[in-house]
Amino acid sequence: MNEDLDFIFAETEEKMGKALSHLEKELSKVRAGKANPQMLESVKVDYYGVQTPLSQMSNINTPDPRNILVQPWEKSMLEPVEKAIMAANLGFNPQNDGTQIRISVPPLTEERRKELVKTVKSEAENTKVSIRNIRREAMDAGKKLEKEGVPEDLVKVFEHNVQEITNEFSDKVDKMIEAKEEDIMTI
Repeated sequence: MNEDLDFIFAETEEKMGKALSHLEKELSKVRAGKANPQMLESVKVDYYGVQTPLSQMSNINTPDPRNILVQPWEKSMLEPVEKAIMAANLGFNPQNDGTQIRISVPPLTEERRKELVKTVKSEAENTKVSIRNIRREAMDAGKKLEKEGVPEDLVKVFEHNVQEITNEFSDKVDKMIEAKEEDIMTI
């Protein structure tokens, strides 16, 4: 293929990869009834006047599927951490035992599971739209290069390759969503 087309193809593949990574990150935030340290990713604690992510000032573990343990590196931060978890409005009720904070993750109701599946599917559709937009940009760039003198057969090969990676990334989105849906619906 032509160097310009190769560059556009590589850029397209990279953008689609970023869209997939974003979906992965969003899916990790959706709680499936099992305790996960990422559930506390959005919690910020007032650490000597600076809003600091909880993960940067404590150890966060999941000793079992129903509990999260938070151990601040400084015992004096136990109370501010507990308040920050409550203020984050995640539906958790942290228990401070003087050395660590234990969070019991309540099991999800059937209704809540169905809501989460809808959320996940919506996120997947947004990712697919993003992937299709990336494909369209690449196709437009290919057509523009064809008008500038790149041989038509090279552009056709390029368009075919772009469509193939678009299909590949769409399939990956479907597989990720299928796995997450199964995870959410499993009690």
